[in-house]
Amino acid sequence: MTLPPAADLGAHAAFWAQAIRAGRAIPYLGPGVLAPLIPTTPVALAAALNAKVPVPGRIRANLWSSAQFIETRRHRVTLDRALAQIFAPELPLSPLAQWLAGLPAVPLLVDAWYETSLSRALAAAGRTDWGQVQGANRQAVGAEDFFASVSADGTRVPDAQAQTWATVLYKPYGSMWPLGNVLVSDSDYVEALTEIDIQTPIPPVVQERRCGRGFLFLGCRFDDQMSRTYARQIMKRSAGPHAAVLADPLTRNEERFLEEQEIVRLEGETEGFVGQLIGADTPTA
Repeated sequence: MTLPPAADLGAHAAFWAQAIRAGRAIPYLGPGVLAPLIPTTPVALAAALNAKVPVPGRIRANLWSSAQFIETRRHRVTLDRALAQIFAPELPLSPLAQWLAGLPAVPLLVDAWYETSLSRALAAAGRTDWGQVQGANRQAVGAEDFFASVSADGTRVPDAQAQTWATVLYKPYGSMWPLGNVLVSDSDYVEALTEIDIQTPIPPVVQERRCGRGFLFLGCRFDDQMSRTYARQIMKRSAGPHAAVLADPLTRNEERFLEEQEIVRLEGETEGFVGQLIGADTPTA
């Protein structure tokens, strides 16, 4: 697949709409695609946690350290309860979530945040041919692997069953539904990050379905080490091309990451590009 010029967002919208509908490209969604009724950045989530359980000022802007402080000082149940309260608002299903849910040829959706819009959209579309693979705290869910698989109705199933689903919804950091098990504290990530370079925490079905495909990043920022590490490992050994819609000025680390991973930056607002993307989709006979 050959990309249009980066400055031509309309051409890119048409290109990626066709590629996603045909199953040749994988949407990789970050929290920036969501309505701001819930925290949509790690810093905002850290602030929301601090509002419920005060943490020291030196770590207040660091999500993973803040979560670790709460887990260590007040027990994991306190952290889990706070997260459940923060993500309790059920967001209206966005046009993007509804559009993606209506594309049965999409083999893999990556949703790198904790809330549940995409799973609800897939259910609302009346589909039963999908399921989730969620990053998980192994101790909490009793899993041998770094992930757990759940069917469309929320039932925990053997990981091998994911191979039979038309669409796999991959939640690398976990999800508030159905297991309520998420990776959020430093200790949650320590084992996964130790082995992520050898791909152990990346589910086999994700490793298989990324082959021969490119990624379109929507609502993602790469301004922290965690987001860069996971994106890098999830897209490893994929074929490309890759693109990311990013409007704000980039950090030097983000620029370096895009260059290293050969991700084309599409400079524009995510909301506007999503509108173009959906509008450009033309089903083929």
